Amino acid sequence: MGDQLFTAAAQRALVALSSSSGGDGYQGIDFEHEFFPEPFLFVGTPFEVNRLVLVRIVAAVAIALIFVVAARRAKLVPSRGQSMIELVLEFVRKGIAEEILGAKARKYTPVLTVIFIGVFAMNITGIIPGLNIAASSVVAVPLVFALFAYVAFIAAGIKERGGLTFFREQLFMPGIPWPIYFILAPIELLSTFVIRPVTLTMRLLANMMVGHLILVLAFTGTHYLFFEAAGAVKAAGTLTFGIGIVFLLFETFVAALQAYIFTLLTSVYINLSVEHH
Repeated sequence: MGDQLFTAAAQRALVALSSSSGGDGYQGIDFEHEFFPEPFLFVGTPFEVNRLVLVRIVAAVAIALIFVVAARRAKLVPSRGQSMIELVLEFVRKGIAEEILGAKARKYTPVLTVIFIGVFAMNITGIIPGLNIAASSVVAVPLVFALFAYVAFIAAGIKERGGLTFFREQLFMPGIPWPIYFILAPIELLSTFVIRPVTLTMRLLANMMVGHLILVLAFTGTHYLFFEAAGAVKAAGTLTFGIGIVFLLFETFVAALQAYIFTLLTSVYINLSVEHH
């Protein structure tokens, strides 16, 4: 619902800007249709498929195939493709898991690897021709990964510390006068068990949604200026096209950066769960 309100407001603002500038040709972009496209398969059922669902399926299948093929063709002397995959896996293990979790890294590296590669795959679809939208630019995908991270750090804490000890340590920090717990415990409950998954979701969603909006504006504006605008105004299309290319490269960086941040925060939350306070 929040996504729909945001995209509808953005669309109204763009249409208003276009109208105020006196333009008759460019009437804005249907942002709502960008993020909530019409289904084309299994319409009216819980399994209906629209463009975004298809993009998620393509990304998931592509990642699965890449790793299955790489595992079957693994060699002692790695090929270029195998080297790239090993580089990614090593980055997650050494650059994130071992940096944050230390001796406990090995146990949680598979979870962190799934999160990093999964989030990156869902992000990078925004710049792939034919897909052209990040699968994580609608709340469903960020929420699923946030819930996965949420379950991971709670399960890790319960396993390492024991159920009662884990929740007691999270809510009642030692060394504090007991009357303070009436104030502090609700704050810790909200911070640890509500705000963490919400912020993970919103950070990823906002970055990927805004990135897609910028790309749509840049390339739609370029199309309008090149093919519909009159006279010397057409030349401005070169500028918008250049801006679009710059943001296309920037979105590639953001896709990787958001995957890194999401995975890093998950490892921090796991570390906070398993360590003795």
